[in-house]
Amino acid sequence: MTPSARLAAAASVLDSISQSRQPAEAVLKAWGQQNRYAGSKDRRAVADRVYRVLRARGRLVWAMGGREDGRALVIGSLSLIDGLPLDEIEALHSGEGYGPRPLSKQERSRITVPAGELPGWVAAGLPEFVVEDFKATFGERWVEEGHELMAPRAPIDLRVNGAIATIEEVEAELRAAGLSPERTPWSEWGLRLTSEPPPNIQALDGFKAGRFEIQDEGSQLACWLAGAQAGTTVVDYCAGGGGKTLGLAQAMAGQGTLVAGDVVQKRLNNIRPRLERAGIEADLRLLGQNGGGIEDLNHQADLVFVDAPCSGSGTWRRHPEDAWRLTPDEVERLHALQLRILGQAAQLVRPGGRLVFVTCSMLSRENEATADAFEAAHGDFRPVPIADALAAPGLTDAGRARLGELALGHRLRLSPAAAGTDGFFVALYERTA
Repeated sequence: MTPSARLAAAASVLDSISQSRQPAEAVLKAWGQQNRYAGSKDRRAVADRVYRVLRARGRLVWAMGGREDGRALVIGSLSLIDGLPLDEIEALHSGEGYGPRPLSKQERSRITVPAGELPGWVAAGLPEFVVEDFKATFGERWVEEGHELMAPRAPIDLRVNGAIATIEEVEAELRAAGLSPERTPWSEWGLRLTSEPPPNIQALDGFKAGRFEIQDEGSQLACWLAGAQAGTTVVDYCAGGGGKTLGLAQAMAGQGTLVAGDVVQKRLNNIRPRLERAGIEADLRLLGQNGGGIEDLNHQADLVFVDAPCSGSGTWRRHPEDAWRLTPDEVERLHALQLRILGQAAQLVRPGGRLVFVTCSMLSRENEATADAFEAAHGDFRPVPIADALAAPGLTDAGRARLGELALGHRLRLSPAAAGTDGFFVALYERTA
């Protein structure tokens, strides 16, 4: 493919992403399958352009006068991201072959007229409607928090399965495969890989054998702080893909009763091969919309872990397309859903047992506001200070110190800027009666 053809392809992929709810990665994969003539370098170049545009989408839409189509965003990226002069951009838009058509007068003017001072939300790279939330939560650091959430490409974190491998063994295995792993600073079972170029982790023998899993360090920390122990009954109430289920199992050292529930059977089916690969047993339960399917554990669980549905805004550095799909109405819907789910999950906790509320969101409506409302409605649950959970296995000494600094009582916020992880919120509770 010529450079011009790659630009046209990127614009087409961007339009497909805007018109669907599929992840950008899935849309790019489908494009590659439908265009077999595109070689690996072509596919990588198109993907790189698409992700660079998605990360800077707010700035590009603003610079291109409000246009959101793929063509306008690509043109804007050539000027604002690549820094190409007008004559080079016009040469790439000659209309010849499979390249894009020539620039219009309006397009030419948008990339030649100085853009002026960027509004704060544009500079931070955030959707405009979340700005006031970020300002209230992060104060003067809100632009930095937004930039780190949206701009950099995230690394790939792995969690070593301590039941069948040591971190040293996996580290050596990855180096033998030509990779350069680094220890994660806060989780003692974590290894970090650069995502440039992104390695195919699932093709590695160690992954297939269950010696390690892909799991962001922040997600690992949430598992360790939960306080799962060997010989106890642990419920992963919203198991999803099962990543945290596996982390909780590791904290339990394979001893006790582990129950993973979800309202979608397909998600539970997808957990089964992960459990088998890791050598872990768990009781998988399909839950009804009102929490049915797990009543036999009411007031029986030592730990109920609620990784509640949320916007996923803490993972925007991995899925930047999701930032531009989120709406205020969806955030409100998720807040209400979280409260209902927490109320259902709370019934499972025995007196003296622990309830853990977790999200991968950066938004206070899905984090602090949900925690506030739960606490107001459930006087039989007392907050457990994060400091009381820092002795849990799985944390490095540096991790204990850093998490202690970031904690606010029984609540903890992690973010790319503050911790180098995806964005997470954790709140700990204990049932008193």
